[in-house]
Amino acid sequence: MFRQYELVERVKAYDPNADEALLNRAYVYTVQKHGSQKRASGDPYFSHPVEVAGLMTELKLDQETIVTALLHDTVEDTLATIEEIERLFGPEVARLVDGVTKLSKIEAMGENERAAENLRKFFLAMSEDIRVLLVKLADRLHNMRTLHFIKSAEKRLRIARETMDIYAPLAERVGMYEYMREMQLLAFEQLEPEAYKLITNRLSQIRSSEGGQVDSIALAIKQALAEGGVKVEVSGREKHPFSIWKKMGERHVSFEQITDIMAFRVLTDSEDECYRALGVLHRTWHVLPGRFKDYISTPKANGYRSLHSSLIYENSMRMEVQIRTHEMHRLNEFGLAAHWAYKQGSVRPDGQVGWLRDLIEIVDASHDAEELLEHTRMAIYQDRIFAFTPKGALHQLPKGATPIDFAYAVHTDLGSMAVGAKINGRHMPLRTSLNNGDVVEIIKSRKASPQLGWLSFVVTGKARAAIRRAVRMKEREEIAAIGRKLFDEIAARLPGKLSKKAIKDAFKRLKLEDEEEMMVRIGTAKLDDRQVMEALVPGSTANLPELEDWPKQERAISIKGLTAGMGFHLGECCHPVPGDRIVGLRRKGQGVEVHTIDCLSLADGVDADWLDLSWGETTTGAIGRIRAVLHNRPGTLAEVTGIFAGNRANIIHLQMAGRDELFGTYEVDLEVTDLAHLARIISALRASDAVAEAERL
Repeated sequence: MFRQYELVERVKAYDPNADEALLNRAYVYTVQKHGSQKRASGDPYFSHPVEVAGLMTELKLDQETIVTALLHDTVEDTLATIEEIERLFGPEVARLVDGVTKLSKIEAMGENERAAENLRKFFLAMSEDIRVLLVKLADRLHNMRTLHFIKSAEKRLRIARETMDIYAPLAERVGMYEYMREMQLLAFEQLEPEAYKLITNRLSQIRSSEGGQVDSIALAIKQALAEGGVKVEVSGREKHPFSIWKKMGERHVSFEQITDIMAFRVLTDSEDECYRALGVLHRTWHVLPGRFKDYISTPKANGYRSLHSSLIYENSMRMEVQIRTHEMHRLNEFGLAAHWAYKQGSVRPDGQVGWLRDLIEIVDASHDAEELLEHTRMAIYQDRIFAFTPKGALHQLPKGATPIDFAYAVHTDLGSMAVGAKINGRHMPLRTSLNNGDVVEIIKSRKASPQLGWLSFVVTGKARAAIRRAVRMKEREEIAAIGRKLFDEIAARLPGKLSKKAIKDAFKRLKLEDEEEMMVRIGTAKLDDRQVMEALVPGSTANLPELEDWPKQERAISIKGLTAGMGFHLGECCHPVPGDRIVGLRRKGQGVEVHTIDCLSLADGVDADWLDLSWGETTTGAIGRIRAVLHNRPGTLAEVTGIFAGNRANIIHLQMAGRDELFGTYEVDLEVTDLAHLARIISALRASDAVAEAERL
């Protein structure tokens, strides 16, 4: 652990103008606040924030970031408050500490309980100031280094999985490859201990049996380049154990079949020398076809720049060579942290955090926490391809991306209006997977809208979130239209014409946000006629005698064949209505289940007493269920609602069961008087031009 003066000296070494008093106050504050708290290792708890601050000094970050690192756990684990930190250390440090604290709170929640609002705030804070993420990544890295001290195996596995799923990919997305590799290695050791031991042992055997082979190959590369007139630095290493494990899984091969476990890095003084070095190496050794990548001309989304090529060395040995300048190497290993260190007070590197704006859009569009996690994970880690607009603008997408993913990557509005696509000048289906270098032209129409079927092939979180949001909004509009039609029928029963004020007062009495919300609730049968009338004209339902003739929400069904006082309920599986031949199942300690004679659920009633039942005289409020397949065009739902209203059938429940470009399938529960009433409704539906199919469920 760094002593107080050592930490200050490290900061002053690269920033002579740093506020020494501020750094000292922060160090003393974290020691005092954490007091006698201990870590699982037995070390004082304050050793952790001090080590995190030390990691920040290695990246040569500004004094506010160092202070944030020292204070990052005080609000979460002590009695310190954001207000106190702002008073003592200023608003900038308080804002950064608050951003880091929000992610820590999310981390402590169950996976399916993550608060979308907190996550949205964290991404907003991160996009405004990437230092929030840098501190959090250093915090997680140090926690992973001491993970083995935690006694609970379950907790170690949870932290390791979280690191592998979220933090390592985030480190990769901001170009901090050193952090990413170490986090992956430490998580891999916990998640796959046998595989970790096997691979590290095999690497150790190769290292001892082949002696200095890595050094000898590195020397051969350097000599070949020197003879070609290129002065370089060359270093070699075995590939990362987790990288080898991942490759074994992707290629379905054993360790012995992995031939390119050695990687070599060539550092030059200029970009021009990178390409000269590449030419020399390609003339000296054979190149593996399809294994060359130019990330200098087309950098990765995180700003990573390098030339990658796989060569065949002596004895058919494969080796990967990465060629880059010294400056590229510095930025590649520490990504945005390196940018920040050299651009303090200057322009924020927006080009590398554009994907954060996509994350914020995803958070806003996601319906719940589970959907949010799905979309953000898709957004932060996937292998990438490059595709171009017809004007040459470059967009990076995950492997397997389609023209719809591409359209949403360009702009959300373009994705929503897409009706077709040209790939390299040829018309292709919207579900076509894009390849590296494809030129994609999106054909659009202002009358178009996102289709639910797109979710079966899009792969980006941004596209999935936008499509789901658009489909939900369209469904809401259609349900609101149903509600509006039903509302007009309810209002027509009231004396006199309703004013706008009466409608406004009504949704306020019902404690709803606005008129649209009221229509949606009417359309989904969450508000019945009486509630709406009372909200519009208080007391109106008690003074209207004709109200007795309306369908009632209360059910008053009588069944013959039951013992007096015996309880019963109508089967949800078959929804029997008066006119159906019915039978009862009576199980010990339960009421009687009433089913239609042809209900499939009767097969499960072998252990029950069977009762021969019939309908009584009172049959108000029977529920029939219908499935209707409607043409996917404007107005069809409203027309169907009109059929229900014309046949005096109340909608009890309505839900969409499926949708594609041509049809929408709905399941509707209707309050009907008897089987003949239900049959008339189905006949009317089948006769409608809006309905493709209609049947009883």
